[in-house]
Amino acid sequence: MAAGLQVFGQPASTDVSRVLTCLFEKNLEFELVRIDTFKTQHKLPEFIRLRDPNGQVTFKHGDKTLVESRDICRYLCNQFPNDGNKTLYGSGALERASIEQWLQAEAQTFSPPSSALVFQLAFVPHLSHLGIRQDPAVIVENEDKLKQVLDVYDEILSKTEYLAGDEFTLADLCHLPNSHYIVNTERGRKLFTSKKNVAKWYDKISKRQTWRQVVKMQTEHPGAFE
Repeated sequence: MAAGLQVFGQPASTDVSRVLTCLFEKNLEFELVRIDTFKTQHKLPEFIRLRDPNGQVTFKHGDKTLVESRDICRYLCNQFPNDGNKTLYGSGALERASIEQWLQAEAQTFSPPSSALVFQLAFVPHLSHLGIRQDPAVIVENEDKLKQVLDVYDEILSKTEYLAGDEFTLADLCHLPNSHYIVNTERGRKLFTSKKNVAKWYDKISKRQTWRQVVKMQTEHPGAFE
């Protein structure tokens, strides 16, 4: 039984929502401590100085502190292998190796352009009161990069139900937060719907109850947009 699991951050954060989804998939009890990193007057606990550069998520389990969302997901799967979704991180060395390849691909190839688009398309419209405006050149550049990535995904997904095979795993889960924000913008949606297999895959993973729980939390506590 999991005990003392704490997540510090806002559900609206892509890093936080990635960790929350993993916790729900593993059916683990946890405490979410909502911290609005946009409010600089908020007094943060001392250990949160260990957070990642964007201050998006901090995870504590007893005296263990982690700050990178994918590493937190790996930790949860390794620490609680028999809880909830037992195949989330693969059920053997070969499956895990495949999932790891996809986690690397997501972090290094998918995340950079998709994160830029999340900020430009989904977040910036809510930050106009701070004088922040969309940058058309940045949008076009990262759309082109993401299209190339999704072309590869579409080919892979023509042969398997999910990225690492025929079961939902961390490989798919880690793509959900950025994909969600992009698909929920009029311009970004076309990047996914224009590719048959990617569209089918995203539709399937975004309907998982665990992810819907996170989206509900984001709606109830928008956090960064307040």
